[in-house]
Amino acid sequence: MTSVKEGGPHALLAGSSRPWVRLLPGVVATVLCVCLLPATSILLTKYYGLIAVAGTALAIAQVAPLLLAVVRPLRAWYVIFTADVAGALALLTVDFPERLLWPFPSVVIVGYVGLCLALGLSERRRTLLLVWLATAAANVTLMFFAPHGAGAVDLSFTALGGLALLVAVALRERAEVQRRLVEQETISEAERARRTLLEERARIARELHDVVAHHMSVITVQADSAEYRLDRLPPDVRKEFANIASTARNSLGEMRRLLGVLRNEETQDELAPQPGLAQIDQLVDATSRAHVPVEFTACDVKVPESVGLSAYRIVQEALANVVRHAPGAHTQVSLSVSEPAEGEDGRRLAVLIVNGPSPEPRAVPLEPSGTGHGLVGMRERVRLVGGTLDAGPLPDGGFRVAARLPLNEEDFT
Repeated sequence: MTSVKEGGPHALLAGSSRPWVRLLPGVVATVLCVCLLPATSILLTKYYGLIAVAGTALAIAQVAPLLLAVVRPLRAWYVIFTADVAGALALLTVDFPERLLWPFPSVVIVGYVGLCLALGLSERRRTLLLVWLATAAANVTLMFFAPHGAGAVDLSFTALGGLALLVAVALRERAEVQRRLVEQETISEAERARRTLLEERARIARELHDVVAHHMSVITVQADSAEYRLDRLPPDVRKEFANIASTARNSLGEMRRLLGVLRNEETQDELAPQPGLAQIDQLVDATSRAHVPVEFTACDVKVPESVGLSAYRIVQEALANVVRHAPGAHTQVSLSVSEPAEGEDGRRLAVLIVNGPSPEPRAVPLEPSGTGHGLVGMRERVRLVGGTLDAGPLPDGGFRVAARLPLNEEDFT
């Protein structure tokens, strides 16, 4: 449903995402014209007694502008309202039965109600209030000249027109609220995804500090102890080792200062040593205790610490998703070494987690609607080490996560 717009003409409901809704105003206007034009002409000439030329001209002026109302409802109102008032004055010149409505026949009221709906969907509240006041003023003024006396039914033109305006405004504002709600939800979802990505990157940075700091510490110790472990080192070589040790210590200090920005009081539990492939079986045991049957196939292979950490986190997130979204589903976790595929250099660690559908059709997941944010972390882990990730649902209702991580440090450094 469209909101109030300025500038050039805009078709009613042109902003709707549904094609049939965009076509609806034009279809309704056409149907009203086809039905009301001959009915109005016949009513004015045959029943009210206007001459054929006058009755037909008034019918065209009162009904045909409904087609214009699809694009320019306010301009259509000027024409139709003027024609309706002129028609009421023209009926004062003829003698029509008392049982017929005056100043506005029933078919005229039907067309005016349709016009008010179009106005309510497109114009501002101030304009609509002026339209209704003009309608009421004309209706009340004409009632003073009623040839057969005035009654409450003669105000139906004003009452039904006002009701149509209120209904249209309510529908328009409800659609606008829904549109803004969907827009806000989309923005919120994008912000949540972005926040998840940043949090995962910060976590990766903290974990990488622990991995790199270990290697830097080893370099520092080896450089400092070189003069004691190696005999008869030339002075320039000792100086070189001293420079290496000093540079390594400075680098460690810079890393710790950077880490102080990333860590906060909520991340103190991350000070523990970072896990790797050896700790995946603990994840499997913990998941099994959550009543999720897991088969684990391990492989004995030496991997860089960053690769082992990435593999552990991928398995951790995948198993957590099984517990949340497919409780009780049979799950397989396997680690294996695969030969390089086309376009890859060196062997890869293949991490595969596959789960079937939940065995209980009526089981309620802990999180019925997933956000996909867990996959964000997996992809970041894979990008970190230069691997690949393939994740998606299976035809039987299960889910598959497959990652390929390079085993050679030089492949991604």
